[in-house]
Amino acid sequence: MDDPPRAAVDTAFRDHWARAVGALWRRFGDPDLAEESVQEAFTRAAARWPVDGVPAEPAAWVIATAGNVALDRLRRDRTLALKLPQLEQPGSEPAPGLPDDRLPDDRLELIFACCHPALASDAQVALTLRLAGGLSTPEIARAFLVSEPVMAQRLVRAKRRLRVAGIGLRDSPEPVIPERLDQVMAVLYLIFNEGYSATSGDAPVRQELCAEAIRLARVLASLLPAEPEPAGLVALMLFHHARAPARAGADGVPILLDDQDRRLWDGELIAQGEAAIRGAADAGWVGVYCLQAAISREHVRAASAADTDWRAITALYADLAEVAPSPVVELNRAVAVSMGEGPEQGLLLLDDLAAEAALADYHLLPAARADMLRRLGRTAEALAEYRRALELAPGAADRVLLSRPGAELQAH
Repeated sequence: MDDPPRAAVDTAFRDHWARAVGALWRRFGDPDLAEESVQEAFTRAAARWPVDGVPAEPAAWVIATAGNVALDRLRRDRTLALKLPQLEQPGSEPAPGLPDDRLPDDRLELIFACCHPALASDAQVALTLRLAGGLSTPEIARAFLVSEPVMAQRLVRAKRRLRVAGIGLRDSPEPVIPERLDQVMAVLYLIFNEGYSATSGDAPVRQELCAEAIRLARVLASLLPAEPEPAGLVALMLFHHARAPARAGADGVPILLDDQDRRLWDGELIAQGEAAIRGAADAGWVGVYCLQAAISREHVRAASAADTDWRAITALYADLAEVAPSPVVELNRAVAVSMGEGPEQGLLLLDDLAAEAALADYHLLPAARADMLRRLGRTAEALAEYRRALELAPGAADRVLLSRPGAELQAH
């Protein structure tokens, strides 16, 4: 049986959690107080809305209720008693009729604060998922396969670091956008990649992390419409996630891109990705995420593996190598060249990468060599490279994926 009030609470939580936490953090200067007060506000909403009805402006109701909760808690804290006369008195209920567009939207600065350079990368990820995403501590712990106490301590330390350093929400995030936008997007993409290609555990895809990363990236893109890279990041995530239904068989075993049933790809997500990348192009894109999205678009627009435009992909990787040169980009360019111009040409490029220290323990380098050698009929060399790739593979899903072609080659 449908429960509209409960559904309204769930929708409000998803749409307004970050906005409410940001508003309370800015108002009181304490991320812990903001988080706990907003959580209590949603608990009250779950109890009151089925009885009183859903308010006309859910965000206003939640923020006002959370503000009252915070003020009550400050009043009970005798160490802050001297500050209380300076704070407005809470009412019994939120002010009715306050339209959402009159509420300040602190989501952007909230995300930027969670990704403050004073925090370590794992703390940035955890704090972003908790304060900006609204995921519970047990949910984040399960997603990253650590114990709940470990994740709780990680969050406590991160918030303590913010308080000690005096890091709060600014009146305007514009001054920090140029210096911190790349880090914010890197954190969101790290969250997505941990869901899309899990680095630990046996599950090849963790849908909840992918969905949350996409949601947060969409928020970022909507709040920075003049910046092309957030839109490119959204497109990149959508193109990847559209392939999720075909990435593993019924037995959970991963399926390579060329072998996937493209009829299972999500056409709606692909269309949304196309819209996002057009928006990035309109803003004048030439950036890391936009170029990666353009590469992914070439894959999803091909009706079959044979129809893939590898020359276009090779050209895009060449552009990417100019914008963000790295051994991994060169490795991917070598693979594209091998598909478009033949494995001999690809191997020549891989030979140039053999001395790269960054790729010494990267399992996809021997995997790429193995595939090119296999296509050239150099079976013994290919098998040796497959064994090397298996030794370096970081997760069970990667090992299963790499074991198949080697086993098939051995059988022949």
